[in-house]
Amino acid sequence: MTTRSDIQPAETGAQAGRVRLAAESVRLGYGERTIVDDLDLEIVQGTVTAVIGPNGCGKSTLLRALGRLLAPAKGQVLLDGKRIDRMPTKEVAAVLGLLPQAPTAPEGLTVGDLVARGRHPHQAWYRQWSADDEEAVAEALDWTGIADLAERPVDELSGGQRQRAWISMALAQGTELLLLDEPTTFLDLSHQVEVLELVTRLNTERGRTVVMVLHDLNLAARYADRLVAMKNGAIMAQGRPADVVTEPLLREVFGLEAKVVPDPVAGTPMVVPIGTRRDR
Repeated sequence: MTTRSDIQPAETGAQAGRVRLAAESVRLGYGERTIVDDLDLEIVQGTVTAVIGPNGCGKSTLLRALGRLLAPAKGQVLLDGKRIDRMPTKEVAAVLGLLPQAPTAPEGLTVGDLVARGRHPHQAWYRQWSADDEEAVAEALDWTGIADLAERPVDELSGGQRQRAWISMALAQGTELLLLDEPTTFLDLSHQVEVLELVTRLNTERGRTVVMVLHDLNLAARYADRLVAMKNGAIMAQGRPADVVTEPLLREVFGLEAKVVPDPVAGTPMVVPIGTRRDR
């Protein structure tokens, strides 16, 4: 099992501190309802960032804004220093990919066809499907270990296989930034680990910068370089897992009484909840 303590950053040198994606004083919501207000966040090149927090705190809303699926009512989102809402759609799609919660594919769509859809941002009226596209799809399928499933319908796959297929599509898209909204939801523990191992490889071997929303604090601390803890639409803490996952923060953000001990495998913070049955 790969852990963040076992690996080196994906980027070094001048690229290492570069801000790729930023939210500046954003206010986000739906209709009259404000979910996030006056929030600032920077995503640095070559990092894996996990956004954590209780249900309804604004995690997915923030991710939608970073992916240009939700326009801020106030403030702005910048992609490589440019306002993302003013950039052409294809220009954004060539740099940034977003996988929503529980994505769905049309009935009967095969894995190979799904992954091929990742090449759409690279198409134009004067440039249709090419040998380069074919190679990118084949490489993505092979790299995620599902080349043998290329002819299978997506809706026949297991949860873990399905997530690999969607990640393959993002890989074929060739984006440098990848936003994942709860990529481990509805997966059993072994498949959660499998998906997060794949995310780690995307970062370390392919240099992808990743932002993901996660519910499991221990997996977030193990697989992310940086954590962003949210509550009621505000960022309560951000930084290295060891600096964010603390007993006072768990109490404040999650209303959880817990002990934080070193993970015996990764050495990262591990949350051990204190229940009412602890003395039995």
